[in-house]
Amino acid sequence: MPLDRREFLTGVAALGAAALIPQASYAQEKTMRTLCLLTSLIAFLAIPAYAQEDVRVLATSKTSTMEKEMNEAAEAGYKFAGVMGGDTAFGGSEVVVLMTRVPDGRSSFGYKLLATSRTSTMQKEMQEAGDAGFEYRGQTVFKSTFGGKEVVVVLERDKTVAQPARYEYRLLATKKSSTLQKEVSEATAAGYTFVGMTVADTAIGGDEIVSILRKRVP
Repeated sequence: MPLDRREFLTGVAALGAAALIPQASYAQEKTMRTLCLLTSLIAFLAIPAYAQEDVRVLATSKTSTMEKEMNEAAEAGYKFAGVMGGDTAFGGSEVVVLMTRVPDGRSSFGYKLLATSRTSTMQKEMQEAGDAGFEYRGQTVFKSTFGGKEVVVVLERDKTVAQPARYEYRLLATKKSSTLQKEVSEATAAGYTFVGMTVADTAIGGDEIVSILRKRVP
């Protein structure tokens, strides 16, 4: 469901306030939401101005719906720009995606969204998508309608590239930063490159740091 700029800013403010003060009083929360809204507005205005039709914001509580809407937006000439998951002021727990129109209005991109609460499942599905020519573009965590708290990964494929780059993906999930440092160091020594991370209370293992790395393969 596309959202206008005002709804987007309001939602970003709500996400920021919820993340910063989960135990705050009503008065404190109201003040923080106002501050977050102002901060979001300043940040948004600092981005090079887009015409109204140059930005499309999508928000839904179902990842299957989001993938469909992202691909429809791509067909209309838009490209993925960013993703965030959480409790928004306009739809409860949702995945929010921002897409921007490509310069010539001819998008050649296709998108795949993966959502799961299991590390092994996510790594398997990411690898299958990578083998099909998709590349990692972003990740977040949100509470889905049917799957509980899940890690959501966005992948993108350029349909005009006959032989896209192939990557081998590795997911690391741990509760300790010291363990993460050790595992990431071992992975980078094996040729992997860090591409993204989320920190959240997931069904994968409670409060965890979920990191994604990849290595290009011939």
